[in-house]
Amino acid sequence: MRGPGFLDIAHLGHVELLTSEFDKSRWFFTELLGFREVAVDGDSSFLHAWDDYERYTIKLTASPKSGVGRVALRAASPEALERRVAAIEAAGRGVGWKDGEQGVGRSYAFTDPDGHPMEIYYETEWFEAPADAKPALKNQADKFPGRGVNARRLDHVNYLGKDVVENGIFVRDVLGGEATEQIQLDKGGLAAQWFHFTNKTYDLVYSGDWTGSNGRLHHIAFATDTREDILKAADIFLENGIHIESGPHKHAIQQTFFLYVYEPGGNRIEFANAGARLVLAPDWKTVTWSEAERAKGQAWGMKTISTFHTHGTPPVDE
Repeated sequence: MRGPGFLDIAHLGHVELLTSEFDKSRWFFTELLGFREVAVDGDSSFLHAWDDYERYTIKLTASPKSGVGRVALRAASPEALERRVAAIEAAGRGVGWKDGEQGVGRSYAFTDPDGHPMEIYYETEWFEAPADAKPALKNQADKFPGRGVNARRLDHVNYLGKDVVENGIFVRDVLGGEATEQIQLDKGGLAAQWFHFTNKTYDLVYSGDWTGSNGRLHHIAFATDTREDILKAADIFLENGIHIESGPHKHAIQQTFFLYVYEPGGNRIEFANAGARLVLAPDWKTVTWSEAERAKGQAWGMKTISTFHTHGTPPVDE
């Protein structure tokens, strides 16, 4: 079921990632992923994935504890921005208007029911490659790095949430998202729910936080061109001492080929061969998986490892 504002949000814009190991995390993104640093402001570095069309992809911010800061969604038009802001305010989740940063226009800050900080905007500055790094193809944002993982663009954010159903209702009824797939619990309720805003299979995900905490991050994901890029990434991470949590493998849900690692600050990062599946049907029916179906593991039979259900940032004290 689509929310009343379906297509009012164009896509996931950028993400603020908090890290307790700033220098090491910056090295991870710039050297291993091939991101370009476009600006530094205080304790934050603004990083650009080579084919994201906007000025920056990740705002990496030094913090005592790692986790997710503000996640930004770009509206489809100025009118769509006003409609979604009105819906957010009516739901009582609004924080207020703020100035954008690094080429982003005015943005409206709000929170989801779990307390994750978010914002929505429309005006934006497109990325302009430096004069000595113009891409050979004019329909490409930046020059292909040709080193490291070459992560192409931001793909999705997976939140941990205390109540998957409550957060899902907010995304559907207020932000206009549609649940493409979900996991139904035997006792009632949902273990996880995947939402999209246009024809991608998913942009935002909510997974149940087994600790009962609020406002935590499960992972952020970056798209690669091919499965081979992900296999190469596993070798790069192995050689550089990056913890590989799971994969390379294939998800049953959503069918993405994946690799999960922990960047030096402890945040889980996914690399996914995304875009293979699109939801083009205007009358899409949410695919619901039972606990028994989910327990069969990933697409080729590998069981989901235990840390996938327990690790999140910021860490929860014992």
